[in-house]
Amino acid sequence: MLKLRLDPLMAMVLIHAAGSVIALPALFFTGLPPASTLIWLIASTILHMGYYFALAGAYRLADMGQVYPVARGSAPLLTGLFSVILLGEPLTQLGAAGIGMLGLGIFVMSLRSAKDATHMDRRALLFAGLTAVTICGYTLADGSGARASGNPLAYSAALFVMDGMALTLFVLWLRGGEAMKPILGFWPQGLAGGAMSCGSYTIAIWAMTVAPIPLVAAVRETSVLFGAVIAVVFLKEPLRLNRILAAVLIVIGLTLIRLQ
Repeated sequence: MLKLRLDPLMAMVLIHAAGSVIALPALFFTGLPPASTLIWLIASTILHMGYYFALAGAYRLADMGQVYPVARGSAPLLTGLFSVILLGEPLTQLGAAGIGMLGLGIFVMSLRSAKDATHMDRRALLFAGLTAVTICGYTLADGSGARASGNPLAYSAALFVMDGMALTLFVLWLRGGEAMKPILGFWPQGLAGGAMSCGSYTIAIWAMTVAPIPLVAAVRETSVLFGAVIAVVFLKEPLRLNRILAAVLIVIGLTLIRLQ
């Protein structure tokens, strides 16, 4: 969705505003999360805002193939490290090795050539690194908040409502109403993206209430493997050697994580 004919930040507004609209009626079925989780919801919303601006900034300065491996590949490594240090999450040597192997696989999957690894705008690299840090931050906040709530579905619905509203209002204040008009022509894509975003992250939030946060964060990033399969099978992109090697690394990483 970020590759629409829109500014990357406006594409994010479209998707997450749609996610907010989808999540609002869900609150009538899930109920509101306990007031004690409000601090986690606020922290997560702030960190998500940082994530959106960092990712949009990175995509303005570099191709997705360069940004993705840095932002998404390093995020599970940071999450694993800080969840053990700050939250005391259980992580064996096998689990840590699996997270590392999976992160390496994501990096290799997205790499088109050696040039990609060495020729990247320094500002884009900074934004991609900041993206990874914010992913780590909101993952820890949401894992903690969902556990404290006792109802991950209610927590997720409240988060999506707050997140979408905050981003929309902030960008509206930042750029004005005229800048928002172009997104109206892409509302079907926005609803599709919002629905997928709500569904995928709600599953991740629920998973963090029944499994260690660093392992969930790592497994969540295997979406890159499914994306590669779709690209080869349906979009007829070439099956490059790096994709085969990356798939092997990701499967090995998943196996080690499962053996923990």
